[in-house]
Amino acid sequence: MRLIFLILITLIIATAVGLGATWMTATRGVNVGTITIGAWTARPKTGTSDIDPYSRASVARSGELPVGTGDGVTFSAAKDDSGKLLNGQCDVAVKGVTPAARFWTLTIYDNKGQLVANSLQRYGFTSQEIVRGSDGSFEVRITSRARAGNWLPTGGLDRYMLVLRLYDTPVGVATRTQKDAPMPAITTVSCP
Repeated sequence: MRLIFLILITLIIATAVGLGATWMTATRGVNVGTITIGAWTARPKTGTSDIDPYSRASVARSGELPVGTGDGVTFSAAKDDSGKLLNGQCDVAVKGVTPAARFWTLTIYDNKGQLVANSLQRYGFTSQEIVRGSDGSFEVRITSRARAGNWLPTGGLDRYMLVLRLYDTPVGVATRTQKDAPMPAITTVSCP
């Protein structure tokens, strides 16, 4: 009787650990095949048949439709370049240039992957509509208060994430450094 009880307890613990580890990897992901440049991360194999099982589970759980490798790559950032979480109460600047791409979008999402609700219905910028400097660089301010120029409202969220999608770009699996793909810097300028 005691042996059956120990086997049953062992099976319950093993099941709990296995399900917990599966849930953690499906919700938080793993760094298998991940490219990290500054605060930006991408999983270029997510839109291919070579997708790793952890990314496949994450995509299935979120229901997102990943950008295929032939179409482009998606970078996301939940922290600034210094490692501070992006806070909707703070003034954040995304500044610099993007890697070579025919078209790109920069969008702000909440932590559940939904567009940030705001009264202006302004959720992002595209490469065709953003105001640039004479050197081709740009600066987007992300804050809850209106700003002149390229501005995205946070709607007062505590946490959010930025998603930069590059379409028809040479950036991919072989990309490893800022030199290969010059990504814009993300800086928290001020925080109340």
